[in-house]
Amino acid sequence: MTSLSLRHNQERDLAPLAGLLKDEDDMALVNPHARFPFDEGEWKMRWLQEMDDESFYLLDGAGREVGFFALRVGVGPEVRHLTYVFVEEEMRGGTGEELARLAEDAARDLGALSITLKVELDNEAALRLYQKSGYEELSRRGGMATMRRDLDR
Repeated sequence: MTSLSLRHNQERDLAPLAGLLKDEDDMALVNPHARFPFDEGEWKMRWLQEMDDESFYLLDGAGREVGFFALRVGVGPEVRHLTYVFVEEEMRGGTGEELARLAEDAARDLGALSITLKVELDNEAALRLYQKSGYEELSRRGGMATMRRDLDR
């Protein structure tokens, strides 16, 4: 298993994310509603605009940014919603469990008691990963499954 770590994006620096999103397909994976090419101003104004939203970079063993995700405030401050999950192609297939664990640790550090997410139903690998990681499916709508996992303190 690859050793991954997190860097809390406290400076709200989106330049590394722009570097990760190399084409329209990458952009569609992280946020199908955002414009391509990546527009840092759009992201700050529209997608990560809440002061309590937190974002993180996934780092490989050499400290290079290889992924990104955000934890937005969910229904109440004790819930965080995992969104904008992206891992560069070379790192896919084996990093999912570690990324899920790191995201849950980050949510705990932010005081969350549970974490929610949405996953596309045709992304069977991600759906299985979240189920294996203990996420409960709450609903299916519009080709998406909404899932939740209560976090141990």
